[in-house]
Amino acid sequence: MISLVDLTAQYHSIKMEIDAAVLSTLESGHFILGPQVAKFEESVASYLGVGHAIGLASGTDALVIALRALNIGADDEVIIPAYTFFATAGTVISVGAKPVMVDIDPQTYQIDVNYIESAISSKTKAIIPVHLYGHPAEMKPILEIARKHGVKVIEDNAQGYGAEYFGKKTGSLGDIGCLSFFPTKNLGAYGDGGMVVTSDAALAERMRMLRTHGWKKKYYSEEVGYNSRLDALQAAILQAKLPYLDLWNKKRRDLANRYNEHFVPLGIVTPIKREWAKHVYHLYIIRVEKRDALQAFLKERGIASEVYYPLPPHLSIPCRQFGYKEGDFPHAEKAAKETLALPLYPELTIEQQDEVIAAVKEFVS
Repeated sequence: MISLVDLTAQYHSIKMEIDAAVLSTLESGHFILGPQVAKFEESVASYLGVGHAIGLASGTDALVIALRALNIGADDEVIIPAYTFFATAGTVISVGAKPVMVDIDPQTYQIDVNYIESAISSKTKAIIPVHLYGHPAEMKPILEIARKHGVKVIEDNAQGYGAEYFGKKTGSLGDIGCLSFFPTKNLGAYGDGGMVVTSDAALAERMRMLRTHGWKKKYYSEEVGYNSRLDALQAAILQAKLPYLDLWNKKRRDLANRYNEHFVPLGIVTPIKREWAKHVYHLYIIRVEKRDALQAFLKERGIASEVYYPLPPHLSIPCRQFGYKEGDFPHAEKAAKETLALPLYPELTIEQQDEVIAAVKEFVS
């Protein structure tokens, strides 16, 4: 069986570092926040080139806390892409705001910047570009539109850690960047974890308060916050992994390029990389009309694949209240019917990749 991602292979490749990080944390007695989390926060801030990084319990919490820090709530609107993981929409709804969808560029799957301005209203408070699959959203026009209309930009960088837009790290370009350390991410913990990053000191202070019950001083709540703190154990594991991230992302690019070399001649739609982008291929996505048949074919041959995502957020039950319907965002809906993720992770062997390539070729032929 060839997995979509093999987390144990990565663990065994750096077992000594991981085991040492876990053991040192257990011996330290610090399990919630503390020195391990502070060290990892400093490392992430340095890597991204931002002033502040605040460790949280998950990437979803990062989006919620970012929205709360910007005082986004009832009767506000937030512009998001119509094709993304549901949390991008769900977190907006959870703070009482309305997610205003914008269709995607059908080649990169990123929010189509040509549609953003027409979606802005007097109620718009923020835009959330999502660096989906590890390819950067087109940030320059997004930031220009945001500045023109006085709205904030929250980057959903859950899938783009290490990606670059014109040489600058994604997550560092907007007012707030949101990260996820879910185990399957390019930099993954061994459990849930997330982070918000910013260069705005006032926003950083507010987000630190929000992650711990609204405290500046322990036990003295100044507002209703959350219990959303990155575990010291996860921080230590992530700190041990961080030095390998760029190498792992390069391996992902190499494997993706190798897939492309074999699939493009077959007429399969492979991932597009814009000239200004450094793609980190969190997922390797192909596009075929007979997607479900291909997935079944691969399963028969012991090859895992996955659909990210079968239901665009605007067609989900929680979004029915906003009046969205089928046909509203044709590019998003078509992508949901045709895209398929194939096995891709740094430890995937050439022999395993060849097996995947051969199976896809057999199906197409």
